[in-house]
Amino acid sequence: MSQNVKLITMKRISLTMDETKKYHTIKAVHDGRKKKERASVELGTTIRQVDRLLKAYDTKGKAAFVHGNRGSRPMHAMSFETKERIVNLYKAFQEAKPNIKHFTEILTENYDIHYSDTTIRTVIYGAGLLSPKSQRKTRKRIKAQLKKQNKEKQVKSLLPKADEKLVLHEKAHPSRPRKKYRGELLQMDASSYPWFGGKISHLHVAIDDASGNIVGAYFDTQETLKGYYHVLHQILAKHGIPNAFLTDKRTVFEYQSKAMKKVEEDTFTQFGFACHQLGIDIRTSSIPQAKGRVERLNGTLQSRLPIDLQMAGITSIEQANAFLKQWISKFNRKFGNKTKETVFEKAPSTSKINLLLARVTKRVVDSGHHIRYNNNFYLPIEADKDKYFTKKSKALVIDAFDGEIYINIDEKIYASRKLLAHELHSQEWLFVKSCGKLLSPKKQVTD
Repeated sequence: MSQNVKLITMKRISLTMDETKKYHTIKAVHDGRKKKERASVELGTTIRQVDRLLKAYDTKGKAAFVHGNRGSRPMHAMSFETKERIVNLYKAFQEAKPNIKHFTEILTENYDIHYSDTTIRTVIYGAGLLSPKSQRKTRKRIKAQLKKQNKEKQVKSLLPKADEKLVLHEKAHPSRPRKKYRGELLQMDASSYPWFGGKISHLHVAIDDASGNIVGAYFDTQETLKGYYHVLHQILAKHGIPNAFLTDKRTVFEYQSKAMKKVEEDTFTQFGFACHQLGIDIRTSSIPQAKGRVERLNGTLQSRLPIDLQMAGITSIEQANAFLKQWISKFNRKFGNKTKETVFEKAPSTSKINLLLARVTKRVVDSGHHIRYNNNFYLPIEADKDKYFTKKSKALVIDAFDGEIYINIDEKIYASRKLLAHELHSQEWLFVKSCGKLLSPKKQVTD
């Protein structure tokens, strides 16, 4: 970018909602996180237009998405001050008023106001004033206009306001067509039901809005982050990165502190942060009808899946999750596959997914140089060598998707070694039951 463009990008640039969406989409394409085809679907434009926007972004940065006429009036538009002056000059004629043509000549000769009689007529009639030579139909129109305005002022307080009949945006669920491409929108939810064994369990499930395919499903005892992580892992492993999720409003997906007022200061949940890193948009709604696809799926699953689980003799969550793999393939062949066109992006490597779908927790190093997590003690290691950090050193415990524990201290990630219970105590002295004494290592050797 040129020096001028750099100076422009340093200024605070505010965009409208449409401009912001366009900016984030093009930026994702520029950074290699989205394909041009995916961007054209999201923006509803051609790939050729995406190329133009990319070129503009390379040249101007974020400023390229601000409309050129933002905050400016057309050059030929009459100023408000001039309009007010023209109306006041016309009102100044008390007994006899000039016609519009004559008044236009007066403005030009005496007041240096140069406009056509058509423009002056629009200003005068717009103020509810009449020319002596106004036609009958014009007089009736202006009279009706004034009468309507006066009536609206009188009954305005008595009439119900339109705002009172509006439905809150988050409670609205207008009908919409099915998405065209696989991966364009996935609906996700968890269903509590006695699926097997007579006990309540939770089935986390995601369905593709376009194809109607189940793209991920996982049983757990509760609706948990772990359950949704497993669903997301299945999606990434089998299909790739989707464009967006539609879910209900639960803290697993989104959280915004009441003290936070700016969008950029919102905090991400762990699931939300993982999706943010992958470039997946999360849309939420507390209205079941807004995500009707997954709600209807839950009803279908509750009527069919428990019977099949019972016939297969399933009694545990582990057996149920193993059974789901084959069952979903059969379900999709029967009810899904409504489209083959896809906008799924290529998923990251297995190792990267393993760290993206991790649970991160803050901890401090204790006096024994250990870190306690889930009632276990861990020691950072590097190249199979134990690393000892000072007491109260701040650390982040990274519980990876595969169960491995990593420790981040001062922006450096270490592997960890789980300490066994006996390792927390000294091995230099042993109590010998036969003699009832404490013996040192040297004493033990000589004996």
